[in-house]
Amino acid sequence: MSDAAVDALGVLRRGLAASPVLRAGVRASVGLALFSAAGKLVVPIALRQILDRGFVGGFRATFVYATTGLAALATVAVALLNRVVYLRMVRYAQDFLYDLRVRTFAHIHRLAIAHHNEAKRGTLVTRVTSDIVTLSQFAQWGAMSWIINSVTVVVVVGVLALYAWQLAVVTVVVFAPVLPAMRYLQRRQLAAYDWQRSAVASTLSEVSESVMGAAVIRAYGTERSSRIRLHAAIDDQYRANMRAAGYFSVMFALSDLVGAVAVGTVIGVGVWWGPQWGLSGGTVVAALLLTNLLLTPIGEIGEVLDQTQAALAGWRKILDLLDEPVEIAEPASPRAMATGPLSVEVEGVSFAYRDGPVVLAEVNLSIPAGTNVAIVGETGSGKTTLAKLLCRLADPTEGRILVGGIELRDTSAKDRTDSIRLVPQDGFLFDTSLVENVRLGRPGATDAEIDAAFRGLGLGWWLDGLADGLATAVGERGENLSVGERQLVSLVRAQLSGAGLLLLDEATSAVDPETERALSEALVRLAAGRTTISVAHRLSTAESADLVIVFDHGRVVEVGSHPDLVAERGVYAGLYSSWLGNTRP
Repeated sequence: MSDAAVDALGVLRRGLAASPVLRAGVRASVGLALFSAAGKLVVPIALRQILDRGFVGGFRATFVYATTGLAALATVAVALLNRVVYLRMVRYAQDFLYDLRVRTFAHIHRLAIAHHNEAKRGTLVTRVTSDIVTLSQFAQWGAMSWIINSVTVVVVVGVLALYAWQLAVVTVVVFAPVLPAMRYLQRRQLAAYDWQRSAVASTLSEVSESVMGAAVIRAYGTERSSRIRLHAAIDDQYRANMRAAGYFSVMFALSDLVGAVAVGTVIGVGVWWGPQWGLSGGTVVAALLLTNLLLTPIGEIGEVLDQTQAALAGWRKILDLLDEPVEIAEPASPRAMATGPLSVEVEGVSFAYRDGPVVLAEVNLSIPAGTNVAIVGETGSGKTTLAKLLCRLADPTEGRILVGGIELRDTSAKDRTDSIRLVPQDGFLFDTSLVENVRLGRPGATDAEIDAAFRGLGLGWWLDGLADGLATAVGERGENLSVGERQLVSLVRAQLSGAGLLLLDEATSAVDPETERALSEALVRLAAGRTTISVAHRLSTAESADLVIVFDHGRVVEVGSHPDLVAERGVYAGLYSSWLGNTRP
């Protein structure tokens, strides 16, 4: 067996093993296909009986009319059955695709941040869109074609062998060369479609990046370089498509050619040697019809093989993604986290992204409950990585983290979501209303509770200034709001959640002075009754913090209050002096 065949069978085995829904559908579909295939034999069998028993030795009108009537009824019944077969198989296919899409989407969200950092977003989007669409097209027609046509070929050849084994041998011999030829073409076509699926993902990534970065591209006049990259990706996809199409064109012509040769050979052999083999005229005609019945399924198999290669290439990439290990394992018996402000203990924590360099090294921290902490350091010093570890978007390579006295590995995802909130730097919003975006902080919260959360942070003036208030449409990625306003919404989400540990990643960065003042006032109110850890480059946050933690090259180099660290004239004093110099007019 060729490497491609082994690979294709490997994908099928992996796919069936990973999908109980698909296994059940295949078994039911084979049973239904047997009835459908048997129905196609009605005409050849009826015609043989009519010719051999209705006309030989005189015309037997009653037998001919009765047999014809029964054949007509059976043909109608088969047509109705085929409709049922088709609908049932489509339902199984849709159940399988629904299950696969949901599992793939959920798996992407369970993967560690290391995988998201390494993979292009367009590639991950392709897995749950384009690749599954390709598989959907195959499941709704290609898979059914394989099942029905394969069963039809076996049943027809079996009946042909029962009627005239000599003609069955002739037919098999004529069709036999198709198998190695298709195997040869399949090996190359599968590689071409694997290339095509990768090219589609690259094209989608380039298109997504170009659309999302349109403003930057126009501002810096980089349209030409962006267009060159996009054209290169499209050209790569075009060449992959043409190579796959070239192999399909050969298979398409091959199946038609061999089918015509088979029919001609059966006619010639049956007429020339049939009487010598004791084959009646009805048997020869039936054999011809049976051979003709093979043309459609074999031709369709040749056609659907092209679609099969595309589906297998996409399916393999989906299965490869599902095989990516989920590094965040949830405990079987989680421990409940306490409410209110939470303490944080970081004990000997080191972290690296997959095979990358060490980002954090031997970090040890003790943060009492209710403390307002600022984490500072140069870009790339490990500040944001620590924030992600504190809400368990990843686990430390070494060491452990305790929040409220409980190791994070022993807590449930729901408890962590309720007790720990990360306010990210970009303030991501979904394309829906303001109230629905804030409600993500606590699903089920009423409009009145959300309004109270705004006013509790002193942001009622901003909410009242919006023409539609809570019903304001924020636009895709919150584009109807400014960067600072998106941060305000993120803070209200955190306020609504009631989390005891608040992680703020550059919460006041890249905003105008007026919005920064609003953010700063809201942060003071938000921090009340909580443990707050702020990651910031603007050291105004550090000035008012109870505790300042200084990172340098993944290590904690200084810990203390703002006045004490300035007086020590160490790393923090240098950062603070540089910041003051940049902020003075």
